Amino acid sequence: MKKKAALLMVMAVMTSSMAAGGVTALADDSGDKTTISFWHYMSSDKEGKYVQEAVDEFNAAQDEIFVEAQYLPREELMKQYTIGVVSGELPDVGMVDNPDHNSYASMGVFEDITDLYTSSDDQNFLEGSIGSCYYEEKLYGVPWGNNCLGLFYNTAMLEEAGIEVPTTWSELEAACEKLTTDTCKGMAISAIGNEEGTFQYMPWLLSAGGSVDELGSDASKESMTYLYSLIEKGYISKECINWTQADAEKQFASGQAAMMINGPWQFAGLSEDAPDLEYGVAKMPKADDGDYASILGGENLGICTGANVDAAWTFISWITSKEKSQEICKSIGRFSPRADVDAQQMFADDPLNSVFAEIMPDAQSRGPSPDWPEISAAIYTAQQEVFTGQKDVDTAMNDAQATVDALK
Repeated sequence: MKKKAALLMVMAVMTSSMAAGGVTALADDSGDKTTISFWHYMSSDKEGKYVQEAVDEFNAAQDEIFVEAQYLPREELMKQYTIGVVSGELPDVGMVDNPDHNSYASMGVFEDITDLYTSSDDQNFLEGSIGSCYYEEKLYGVPWGNNCLGLFYNTAMLEEAGIEVPTTWSELEAACEKLTTDTCKGMAISAIGNEEGTFQYMPWLLSAGGSVDELGSDASKESMTYLYSLIEKGYISKECINWTQADAEKQFASGQAAMMINGPWQFAGLSEDAPDLEYGVAKMPKADDGDYASILGGENLGICTGANVDAAWTFISWITSKEKSQEICKSIGRFSPRADVDAQQMFADDPLNSVFAEIMPDAQSRGPSPDWPEISAAIYTAQQEVFTGQKDVDTAMNDAQATVDALK
């Protein structure tokens, strides 16, 4: 009922929203082909160009289907899904952040493709990756690409300060103290008030022994207290509450942060923003009495309600095939979600990506839960409240726990 109520609420703003940021038709060269639409949020100046190259290759390779790919910023795309399930204006194929897949499936955005998948000859996806596509034991999509988080560090800065790459929270704090100057912070993170902020916080939570079901526990509070202490001491900029992960990359690339928490999708940006920068990557430091932790990120593809299902399935099957998955994921800083792609071999000649390939098997998923957007909001809201001094850790985390409990 909660999801249906949310859909009714958006009807009141549909007209203005579509006028302000609605999807526009794209010119195509489809001829007599069946045209289907594909919405994604891969930025056109980085990952998006590889997505478009793949779509162009598909369009040129066969005579029956023509795919129109359209980029929308992630937040706008998510809004259009919510609006489109009411208006009936959805694409044939849509991209979705993997922790959100359950939520949009429960709204009716995506078609049940269980029979299509189980009757296909290609069912070679990693269990954790394909698991994010299930809702109430039915399949509503397939995984597109995976990623995770690690620690980036400026090699020269660490060497000059005589610091080894930190492996624990204590070592990280000590490193930040030595690396922080008037012009450079020890580390950059994203603590923005959206899913990116939650994504970046989750490894700290998990390493301390906390969980999204026990945000009010001592372990969960320990993780928030630790991060806040780094901000209080000036080792992390207070501006992190406004920074996306791309903004954190800019801080690191410009030398305003000696380290950052980020993912392999930032390699392309770093090569453009700081082509001469010497840096390395490592596992995120673990709690002194905890385990290494990272979080599974990435995207799924689904066939939207009312789509040309056959044509959409043909395209999805092609673009997530072993050959194309490996090719695209390597280009856009993702790891293939396929079980038949060897990530270590895939990046054998790439020492940076090899580190992330080592991290990936232990990266934990967010959810899956149809309530994940609300759970995530409770987490990033608590983080924002603590980091801005609006609430102490105990109050913010207990309030977040109450929000999560109310969803059960």
